[in-house]
Amino acid sequence: MTFLCVAAAAYLCQPYSHWDEYEARLSAWVARGAAGQAGVLIFPEYASLELISLLPPALWDDVQAQREPLQTFLPAFLELHARLARQYGVYVLAGSFPVEAAAGHFVNRAHFFGPDGQAGFQDKLVMTRFEAEEWSIGSGEGVKVFDTEYGKLGVNICYDAEFPDFARQQAAAGIEVLLIPSFSGSAHGYTRVRVGGMARALENQIYAVHAPCLADAPWSYAIETAVGAVAIYAPADNGLPESGIVAAGDFNVPDWLIHDLDLSLIREVRRSGHVLNARDQVWAQRQAAGPVVAVPFKASTNETQP
Repeated sequence: MTFLCVAAAAYLCQPYSHWDEYEARLSAWVARGAAGQAGVLIFPEYASLELISLLPPALWDDVQAQREPLQTFLPAFLELHARLARQYGVYVLAGSFPVEAAAGHFVNRAHFFGPDGQAGFQDKLVMTRFEAEEWSIGSGEGVKVFDTEYGKLGVNICYDAEFPDFARQQAAAGIEVLLIPSFSGSAHGYTRVRVGGMARALENQIYAVHAPCLADAPWSYAIETAVGAVAIYAPADNGLPESGIVAAGDFNVPDWLIHDLDLSLIREVRRSGHVLNARDQVWAQRQAAGPVVAVPFKASTNETQP
């Protein structure tokens, strides 16, 4: 497969009064993404948390207490995404969900659904301070790669994209496209994930697809504010944009970004680019494994001062 059409969502969370409203809205989003001929649809980190609005209002601001009741929506949430993936013949990365993976242990899990009914997931591996300190969300299972009809895809959930080792492992396992669903409560956080995504694309000579959650939700402490702009990044090399930005949406504007990714460009850059980052990472790691040499660089205290 040479071309992959992706649809990345800048998805705006909103409150609902009934599950049917959520189902209708999500169905409309998937239908619109599929109508753009996308084969892979990416929803953002924690886009599922608009379901907090279906909990009793007393729980809306209690991030600890709402975790367990949210599990009641999980079976219907999974069934809905699986059904839409089959109905439209697409792969869908669902908005991540705080799943109780073991008794009392909650993880931030992004479920991935195939058009043939297959399903998998990628957990977030490094938690933000809010997740760890206020919400008690913990690290989940390790790094995964999804082998699809379009080739191998990887997922780094938000903060995970700021650490090079995860994407490096996935690239070594053959991914050509990295999906980065994110939730950033400020422009600072959005920039950190954006820069991380661009760095992962550069280092591994892959595409990185950044799908941010948007929110203006004073009714929920967990998703009170979220900002960002959807974008696709690539290594700045032959045949690819010199800016490293393949396509981008407007800041804080909810919409799909639908774009064809030419995988042959990535493959050619890996073979004969101006630089060969993916290949040279092995050499760089070996160099970095050696001892750090401290070089004294201070003026002697015995020198005669003028």
